[in-house]
Amino acid sequence: MAHDRAVGIHDLSFATTEFVLAHTVLAEHNGTDIDKYHHGIGQRSMSVPAADEDIVTMAATAAAPIVERHGSDGIRTVLFATESSIDQAKSAGIYVHTLLGLHSATRVVELKQACYGATAALQFAIGLVRRDPAQRVLVIAADVSKYELDSPGEATQGAAAVAMLVGADPALVRIEEPSGVFTADVMDFWRPNYREAALVDGQESIGAYLLAVQGSWKDYTEQGGRALDDFAAFCYHQPFTKMAYKAHRQLLNHCGHGVDEDRVSRDLALTTAYNNVIGNSYTASVYLALAALLDQADDLTDRAIGFLSYGSGSVAEFFAGTAVPGYRDHLRTKAHREAIDRRTPVDHARYRGLHEFSFPADGGDHRTPAETTGPFRLAALRDHKRVYETR
Repeated sequence: MAHDRAVGIHDLSFATTEFVLAHTVLAEHNGTDIDKYHHGIGQRSMSVPAADEDIVTMAATAAAPIVERHGSDGIRTVLFATESSIDQAKSAGIYVHTLLGLHSATRVVELKQACYGATAALQFAIGLVRRDPAQRVLVIAADVSKYELDSPGEATQGAAAVAMLVGADPALVRIEEPSGVFTADVMDFWRPNYREAALVDGQESIGAYLLAVQGSWKDYTEQGGRALDDFAAFCYHQPFTKMAYKAHRQLLNHCGHGVDEDRVSRDLALTTAYNNVIGNSYTASVYLALAALLDQADDLTDRAIGFLSYGSGSVAEFFAGTAVPGYRDHLRTKAHREAIDRRTPVDHARYRGLHEFSFPADGGDHRTPAETTGPFRLAALRDHKRVYETR
């Protein structure tokens, strides 16, 4: 179905945590060969949240520069994608709405489907803009990836938020139709309400991801999508960066291309630069891959970018976007590098303390230590209510 006006990502900004744990520190504690982390899973460090930061503070920090640049007029919808929800009823986006000073004439909702949620939000946002091209939609993906200490998943932890402004005549990336979609009921990764840390079956998850790559690509081609050779690069969900490589090899094989490692590297190398130092950011991960690609590539003007969004359980979507002429004038490369470089390294003992921090559930007055230096912080939990403050 052809549309007159392009719709897509008009602006993109991300934020991560106050602290960072290097994989060398984790390897030393575990007695693990560092190669297992650096080359085996393709990770170098992981973002670790302070006691006074969470998905809301990261989300507000990611979105604030967008509101500063474009104003809030026209933003009538905020879609918040997360699987680290802080409340079973109230959307985390409502706290962000307040912290950003958005207009009361706004709809705000939270979306969940493991790491896929932000792609659902992006597609729903495009639908809203198609209906009324004067509107813009603020899409936020924010997550804290947390596994049990000393578990196999521990080395893949991370945390970040990506905010995207979706609108007509976008300045960064036009999102194209069609989309290829795929769902299968798999127990590869899940987190029951009574658990803080997710449960994961690593091998099952890799298999489920690869199956979803094939399934979503098959649907994409059946819907009349682009040929594989049209794409200049591919942004995959990266639970760890080496997973993108596994997935892309699977796609090339599935399409009868055979695996040419030079091609795999050319298609993916630039997309892993942020994920490999931030760790798994769940819903934000595939859009961190896009940020890394746009911030580093020479010039992708009018080139097609493939997106493969995967969420355990499982739902996947394959779609294409095209970099818009002049997109490089609107990037936030310097700010993105600063978000990564400003993190304070922690030793293993400090990391464990932060990992094990949690609020008592008694409804008392529990203030959080002021550890962060960003614009927003989680100040306290009082009467079962989260209290945020702006610096």
